[in-house]
Amino acid sequence: MTEYAVIYEQAEDGSWGAYVPDLPGCVSGGDTREEVEANMAEAIPFHLAGLRETGRNVPKPHSFAGVVAV
Repeated sequence: MTEYAVIYEQAEDGSWGAYVPDLPGCVSGGDTREEVEANMAEAIPFHLAGLRETGRNVPKPHSFAGVVAV
C-alpha cells in the first residue's frame, strides 16, 4: 500500500481544504475535517487513475508532515 502525505487547512469560514504535495492538482474540500478526509480518500485513487489512463508518471511519495511544538 502506498501512502501519500495530505495537508489539511481550515479556512476562516470554518470549511476545510486539503492537498497532496506529491500529487500536484490533487485537492479537495469539505464543510468539516471528517468530510474533507473522506473526500481525499476518494480523490487520491481517482487522481492516480487519471495519471495512469493518460500515460503520465505516477509520482512516488516523498513528502511527510510533522508537528513542531513551540
